[in-house]
Amino acid sequence: MTPPPSLQELIDTVRQDSPSEDPLDQLATAATAASQLEATTDALVGHFVDRCRRGGRSWSQISLALGVSKQAVHKRFAGPIADRLLEGQQAPSFERFTDRARSVLWATEFAARAHGAAEVGAEHLLVGLFAQPEGLAAKALIAMDIDQAKVEQATGITLVAGSAGGDHLSYSAPAVAVLRDAVVEAIQRAHNYIGTEHLLLALVRDPDTPVAQLLAQLGASPAETRVRVTELLHGFKKP
Repeated sequence: MTPPPSLQELIDTVRQDSPSEDPLDQLATAATAASQLEATTDALVGHFVDRCRRGGRSWSQISLALGVSKQAVHKRFAGPIADRLLEGQQAPSFERFTDRARSVLWATEFAARAHGAAEVGAEHLLVGLFAQPEGLAAKALIAMDIDQAKVEQATGITLVAGSAGGDHLSYSAPAVAVLRDAVVEAIQRAHNYIGTEHLLLALVRDPDTPVAQLLAQLGASPAETRVRVTELLHGFKKP
C-alpha cells in the first residue's frame, strides 16, 4: 500500500500554499488543508462502509471491523453516505425509498407542478406527506393535531390528485437538504429503507428552516415530532 504523505511533506505543502510567511497565514492554510484531508478520509472509509451495507454486512460487523461502536459509525458516516446517494441528482433516487415514500415524492412533485412552481420545495414535501394517510409521517402529524387542511392553509399549497408525469422537476436546495437528512435519519437508526417518517424527521432536523418553524408554530416541535415518530416506530415493520 502506498504510504500517505508524511507530516513533513504536509508541512512543506502548507508553507508552499500559504500566501505569506506569517505564522497566522500558515495556520489558516494548515486548518484548511486539515479540513480537506478529514473530509477525504471520511469519504474514503464511508465509501467502503456503504459497499459493506450494500453487500449485506450488518452495522455490527462494520463497527467491529472499524473498532468502534455502532452508534459511532452511524454518527460519523451517515452524512457522507447520504451525500453520495444524492450527489449530482436533480431528483431523488428511489432506490431505498419505500413504496409509500415514493408515492409521497410523486405527489409532492405533482403538487409543485400544479401550483406552477419551477422546482420542488421543502414546503411541497411537507404537504406531500398527506398523500399517504397510512404512512407514519401523516399519522405522527395527526397525533399532534396537525391535519392536511391545516398544513395546506399554512403553506398555501393544496395536495392535488394525479401523478407527476413528463420530465421531473428539479429540487430546490432546501428540498435536497431534506432528502439528504432523510437518508441520514434512516442510517442513524440502522434502517435499510427510507420511509415517510424519515422525511418528516428530516423536515424538522434543522429547527431554523422555514418549514421546521412552520411545523413548530402548528404544534410539531422537533422534540415532540421525534417522540411521536419513535412511538409509532415501536414494533413497526416496513410494508
